[in-house]
Amino acid sequence: MDPGPNSADTTSASSARTRAKETRTDPNRTDRARAEQDRTGQDRRAARRERLLMTATDLFTTRGYPATSIERICATAHVSIRAFYEEFEGREALLIALHNDVARAGMEAALTVLSDPGMESAGARARISALTRSYLDAVTTEPAATRIAFVEVVGAGRAVEEHRLLWRSLWSDFLSGEAERAVERGEAVPRDYSLAIMALIGAINELVAHWARDTTAFPRELLAEELVHHALATLGLPTGDIPADGLPTEGLPADGLPTDEGK
Repeated sequence: MDPGPNSADTTSASSARTRAKETRTDPNRTDRARAEQDRTGQDRRAARRERLLMTATDLFTTRGYPATSIERICATAHVSIRAFYEEFEGREALLIALHNDVARAGMEAALTVLSDPGMESAGARARISALTRSYLDAVTTEPAATRIAFVEVVGAGRAVEEHRLLWRSLWSDFLSGEAERAVERGEAVPRDYSLAIMALIGAINELVAHWARDTTAFPRELLAEELVHHALATLGLPTGDIPADGLPTEGLPADGLPTDEGK
């Protein structure tokens, strides 16, 4: 005689029938479940990517980029090598992602400060000072990230260098726009500033890298003052003291040119 179904089998079958019935009565239920699973998977992947970026930041700044292998990054982050390659094409791609975060933060900070209504009519000295300080604040918020973006990327490979050149081109266009504005307002001498701006970008990169190698060597404010001085000098603008907020000093009107009292 065959044994009858036990209570567990009965409950399991009943649950299955209930789920099937709910799916028939609510066809969106399955879609919602799949969407939830997708979100969960995306969250896990995002967390994994962030763990790789944080681990790489720590290793690149303590061991140096050349001495840090993908295997060490994965072992430290507790991520499989296969999972690593699902996020990045290679070690250079990971370094580029870290650099891009800092570079984008710097550009966004400069654009944000210049979008202030008060900056629309401000003179070149005020604009250059404000955008330079905002840029520096953004790219030096995390010293470890600063070191990677300005020190470890140098000589890190062709792909990394091409990425840096792309950002240099973007900044060249951006600063050239500020130079043209200064010329149109009669604040700067009309001339081709392209080479001077490339030299300025190189100087900024090296000065920030110098600070990032030893952030205790000199205060960040001193670095900010030097960057502002370089930027103003590049456009032939007065390099006298400018407050941290970028507003003109006494004797200097909004156009940034000295008055008789300020000469």
